[in-house]
Amino acid sequence: MRLPVSPRLAAAAAAMPPRRRRLVKPPMSPSTPLLSSTPPPAKLVETPKLGILEPSPPSALRHLPLADEAQEEWHPLPLSSGDLSLHLTLPTGQTFLWRRTSLSPLRFTGAVGPHLISLSHLPDGRLAFLLHNDDPTTSSSLAAARAALCDYLNATVPLADLWRQFTVADARFAEVAARLGGGGARVLRQDPVECLFQFLCSSNNNIARIEKMVWTLAGYGELLGEVGGFVFHRFPTIERLAQVSEQELREAGFGYRAKYIVGTAKELIAKPGGGAKWLALLRDRELPEVIEGLCTLPGVGPKVAACIALFSLDKNQAIPVDTHVWKVATKYLLPELAGKSLTPKLSIVVADAFVSKFGKYAGWAQTVLFIGQLPAQKLLAADVTNDAVKVTKRKRGAKIVDSQT
Repeated sequence: MRLPVSPRLAAAAAAMPPRRRRLVKPPMSPSTPLLSSTPPPAKLVETPKLGILEPSPPSALRHLPLADEAQEEWHPLPLSSGDLSLHLTLPTGQTFLWRRTSLSPLRFTGAVGPHLISLSHLPDGRLAFLLHNDDPTTSSSLAAARAALCDYLNATVPLADLWRQFTVADARFAEVAARLGGGGARVLRQDPVECLFQFLCSSNNNIARIEKMVWTLAGYGELLGEVGGFVFHRFPTIERLAQVSEQELREAGFGYRAKYIVGTAKELIAKPGGGAKWLALLRDRELPEVIEGLCTLPGVGPKVAACIALFSLDKNQAIPVDTHVWKVATKYLLPELAGKSLTPKLSIVVADAFVSKFGKYAGWAQTVLFIGQLPAQKLLAADVTNDAVKVTKRKRGAKIVDSQT
């Protein structure tokens, strides 16, 4: 059964201005490993309504045995579009592993642990999921996938209540919230290992390259299946990443970040009980201790540590202070700092100001204010193919650095 188009999303898509995109071919060398996450190039066709290039699945591409598209069974989740809006949550810098596998209706596909899942909205606005791997008709598989997905989506946090509190507390938030449709920008609760290695790729980097690097790392994990021309993998374990050499990653285009990934994997393996356990235990620590612990890992500074703390370690008050957040803070929260340069000490001042204004979920409010700084077309434009990255032309000097770093 084809999922009907949500009137709200259809209207949003129709209102999008035409954009031009260019293809950026990733650098290759004879020794670069060929990962299974890189299928044959997809033919690009123009979508009439949006005037953008979309992947047209090549007929020769081998489809893995997944859910039958003709008999799709979507399962509602206890989240409305006001609780979670896909285009305000998945492509806005918290994670770089979800792929838009359909535009009409808007659909994103990604791996949540061992589960390969598509997400979309029903006509009534409710969020629904489609399980592609395992046996989607088996109640145990569905129950496990639903539980993992609800945990990943932070489903127990009452987003509508938070937005009402934030709107009362701050006029700027009220303005941004109204412009974004009144709700739906949700903070995820990702697996700490997955989140950590994603943000190791984000340092001084642009969105397109971050997505390519993270996609390459994911390719070292267990193969889950193919959806919409994308081959998905479960994110690899620390032990698997520790087997990857720095040279291999450099040849794949990681640059100096290769040494951080290799070094962090090795340091985590040496942790008592293993790195995954050590990271998980940080969820029970106070934020300063979490930041301090994460900053002992190669390539992790205070900003990256705050991202990991907010998006995977339950530190809802964490504020990743970057140039975007600094701009918001000096204009709306701390105008007396306008004209000054961002320093580590001032980063702490900014973070404290957000917490004073928005309380223990200040990180959620800051995420919304950051999204409000993104170009409008960015919110529906996240679209990365396996063999090429399509990026919107930007104004001169407007290198977009990872949202929260």
